Amino acid sequence: MASGKPLAAVTCTAPVNIAVIKYWGKRDEELVLPINSSLSVTLHQEQLRTTTTAAVSPDFTEDRIWLNGREEDVGQPRLQACLREIRRLARERRRTQDGDALAPSPSYKVHIASVNNFPTAAGLASSAAGYACLAYTLAQVYGVDSDLSEVARRGSGSACRSLHGGFVEWQMGVQADGTDSVARPVAPESHWPELRVLILVVSAEKKLTGSTVGMQTSVETSALLKFRAEAVVPARMREMTRCIQERDFQGFGQLTMRDSNQFHATCLDTFPPIFYLNDTSRRIIHLVHCFNAHHGQTKVAYTFDAGPNAVVFTLEDTVAEFVAAVRHSFPPESNGDKFVQGLQVAPALLPDDLKAALALEPTPGGVKYIISTQVGPGPQVLRDPQAHLLGPDGLPRPAA
Repeated sequence: MASGKPLAAVTCTAPVNIAVIKYWGKRDEELVLPINSSLSVTLHQEQLRTTTTAAVSPDFTEDRIWLNGREEDVGQPRLQACLREIRRLARERRRTQDGDALAPSPSYKVHIASVNNFPTAAGLASSAAGYACLAYTLAQVYGVDSDLSEVARRGSGSACRSLHGGFVEWQMGVQADGTDSVARPVAPESHWPELRVLILVVSAEKKLTGSTVGMQTSVETSALLKFRAEAVVPARMREMTRCIQERDFQGFGQLTMRDSNQFHATCLDTFPPIFYLNDTSRRIIHLVHCFNAHHGQTKVAYTFDAGPNAVVFTLEDTVAEFVAAVRHSFPPESNGDKFVQGLQVAPALLPDDLKAALALEPTPGGVKYIISTQVGPGPQVLRDPQAHLLGPDGLPRPAA
């Protein structure tokens, strides 16, 4: 039990990112180097974020971490890799005398508390936000001022993309040491103000096959994954960058859906096969295609990460109608007033011809709720001391 006052405490937030060109598979497990580049959209932290406090003190006798109020094993290899890399960068900065003389010694132990305001391990990119926030917060507390791609990546590959706002590319790199496997902005959060994101939460339960295990099995057994990485993704990266730069929603939406479909096809091509989508996920896919067919153009686009929850991209003027279509197809069972969370969505009536075009028997409760959000910024430092998750003794504050 620590009794001394922390020498320094910093609290930061970091965002979730959703890949529209997917990352799946590593060429180096230890360094977390991907077999292909990927591209993502950073979601706004007002709706989805990780908050992390890091405190260091010469009085602390060991590193400790609490996640969502529960103490976890600080010896987890990925967590240790992040801590080692941050401390290495801190020592390097002190040696070159560029560092802040007031920054605490890298030898001081750290206490970390982290919370998510969204379901963890349910396929909503919680590890990306978590490790990006960890890397960013540790960098602040230890006085590190350098590219944090490698630190975040060592925790969770896609975490490096959450170090930036807007639209972000994770370049796979070619160097064996991973120094060129870094995240870079493609366009800022302000670039496409009309773009909206709807997360259709189908299940908040922990997924049966974790991403790390799933990737390893796919790399070992899926011929389609190898073909995708080498022959498909490079051209898709170029095309997706063009769609974003030109704000071409038709191209953006179609390519997003195709890439999601191919990612899940590689999961089916894995042996034994991996099933991240469930019946409701497939009904959402059908709903999106019926909705687009009715309008004669791509008005909404789905993507699914390693889980059953759908992320739907659309433009601001389509949000209300599509939410009404979801509400019609998946009537809320008990939380009608809280079915849509986040950004306000005006109620809309579905025309009869659109109802008929959806061609699905309603599935009550299939979608638990919708999080309405938009493109957002990268990590932020919270200046208010009241935001700290750790108290003056370096232990978690009681839940409010």
